Amino acid sequence: MSGVVRATYEIETALPLEAVAEVMAGEQSSGTFVRVARETSELRARHAATVAAIEELPLSGRPPLPGASGDWRSARRARVSIDFPLRNFGPSLPNLLAAVAGNLFELREVGALRLVDLDLPAAFAEVYPGPGFGVTGTRQLVDRPTGPLIGTIVKPSIGLSAAELAELVAEIGDAGIDFIKDDELQGNPPGLPLSERVPKVMDVLKRVADRTGRMPMYAFNITDDIARLADNHDLVLAAGGTCVMVCVNTIGLAGVQYLRERCRLPIHGHRAMFGAYSRSPQLGIDFVVFQKLARLAGADHIHTNGIRNKFYESDDQVLASIAAVRAPFLGGYPALPVLSSGQSPGLAHATYAAVGTADLLVLAGGGVHGHPGGAAAGVLAMREAWDAALAGESLDDRAARVPELAAALTTFGRY
Repeated sequence: MSGVVRATYEIETALPLEAVAEVMAGEQSSGTFVRVARETSELRARHAATVAAIEELPLSGRPPLPGASGDWRSARRARVSIDFPLRNFGPSLPNLLAAVAGNLFELREVGALRLVDLDLPAAFAEVYPGPGFGVTGTRQLVDRPTGPLIGTIVKPSIGLSAAELAELVAEIGDAGIDFIKDDELQGNPPGLPLSERVPKVMDVLKRVADRTGRMPMYAFNITDDIARLADNHDLVLAAGGTCVMVCVNTIGLAGVQYLRERCRLPIHGHRAMFGAYSRSPQLGIDFVVFQKLARLAGADHIHTNGIRNKFYESDDQVLASIAAVRAPFLGGYPALPVLSSGQSPGLAHATYAAVGTADLLVLAGGGVHGHPGGAAAGVLAMREAWDAALAGESLDDRAARVPELAAALTTFGRY
């Protein structure tokens, strides 16, 4: 099988850059720490990864990772691109990661190493169909052809009874919400299992549709052992549900792809645990890489975080993540960016100005449920703020006519 995968890393090392890059390429292909008898020139020509480029970067000023070799006073930093022969692993996401990530993060030769991008050959597109619904399919199911999709998360995340959940869903459904999702903490627990939660919620949503003419999309969190994913999906499908959610990192890319092969509903891809892979600038896997792999595996919606969020990412990082999800690769793979984490009506104008698109799913948990007028008022405030942003109307002018928006700005502030 011909073709290469180009993996790009940012590294910092106290050893010669060229030598460290060669160690990285050898460790993850045909080489090891010493030349062995059967590592012939012919074998290396077929299977060795090769260093494609080294671009020196300014030093970070950070101390090295534990166990790094060399005198850090002579450290250098670089962006290193390595080409891996596709014949070594084929178009397989789990085996791709073993090659381009694998043991690299453990090398003593590096004091910092981060996988920042992947360029994949067309062979992956032949194996992985990617999102089954994406932006267009999701809009059709939600019956919201234009504008952002306004959504929320069930809050409290866990602990509600079936009756309390039904009451909450009815309230925000009648208020015109587009999308509701289980929290990532609410999977298939003994206290409120999917077998009880799904029919209860779907009964409420069908009644909402009868009253309003539109049924909100509800993403049931079906995250589970892989052997149970198909049954969980089928439970939602049989009840008339229109979306399932999984935590991409906890079921793994192979789990997402397993679900995608059997799925007849959009897959809402939550990035729970992503910070463990990406928070340190010295170590891990960048969001650019994560979202490409999640899209390939079949996620239709991908969490990007939102500006002025409650977590660690800066606005610039969030905006880069949104742009990454929207950028086509391998000829397409359209997915819907999901903004979350501390979102509220006061962020609508700044977000729209920064991203320049309404092809977004904007989730406000506390920003809806924490509204002083209740969750329904929170939904209305979010909708009015985004409608004003798209219309070019100021928040103050819209709030002067919409008391629910005015109350939200007083409660949550503005950007």
